[in-house]
Amino acid sequence: MTYKIFGDSCTDVPEEMAGDPHFVRVPLTIHVGADTIVDDESFDQQNLLEKMRAWPDAPKTACPSPSQYMSRFLDRGDNYIITLSGALSGSYNAAMQARAIYREEGGAGNVHVFNSRSASAGQAQIALLIHELAGAGRTFQQVVEAVEAYIRRMQTLFVLENLDNLRKNGRLTRMQALVTGALRVKLLCGATREGEIEKLGQGLSIKQTLARMVSRMAANTDHAGRRLIISHCNCRERAENVRDLVRQRCQFGEVLIVPTGGIATVYAGDGGIITAY
Repeated sequence: MTYKIFGDSCTDVPEEMAGDPHFVRVPLTIHVGADTIVDDESFDQQNLLEKMRAWPDAPKTACPSPSQYMSRFLDRGDNYIITLSGALSGSYNAAMQARAIYREEGGAGNVHVFNSRSASAGQAQIALLIHELAGAGRTFQQVVEAVEAYIRRMQTLFVLENLDNLRKNGRLTRMQALVTGALRVKLLCGATREGEIEKLGQGLSIKQTLARMVSRMAANTDHAGRRLIISHCNCRERAENVRDLVRQRCQFGEVLIVPTGGIATVYAGDGGIITAY
């Protein structure tokens, strides 16, 4: 059966998949002061970073409308939607509304919404897995069951230069914000099973904290043979250093590096690294 994979624009897939006809990127919007930036093919990362540096408050983001999904659904096929963690964004709720309205209006296609419980690299992992399974001829139900099982065991880890935008937008707990601000440390964070952000460790520098992140991966023997995706915000060299360290210490079957789009740029900030496996 034909299929489409809809990723909200925090789904930072590799370039080859971004151009695949099965993949549809559904844009969120970013508001920095009086400026509105659509997170689509026109997105300019350097322009956003400059605006963020110049604006004293945190950027705001807005999720897609249900119609942005519904207008592209296959009526004779399988529709898979991947969203930012429902604990961090309204994107999941918007996609669920799209599914409900589509059903009410008699839509005949299959639709499933995956709450990634992650972001960026984690969403990309889900998109690639759906593509592999659906492309191999698995049924809609088989794809849904396999991908939901993967989401439950997926690991998301990240280290950021600056947590200000997460803090200002209420994505950190009060204690995490206090620790970071008072001690000026770099936090190693991860996603909980519910898709919220938790602190897993800290270091005095980005290099030290990234090394601790890789040590945590190496200690988890479940990673062997799996794919690792590293997404980076304007720091390709740093991402490559993480990849090289991973190759020395871990047994991943494949390591991919992808740049962040607009939404992940807002929250990761300049120099941020997000990983998922």
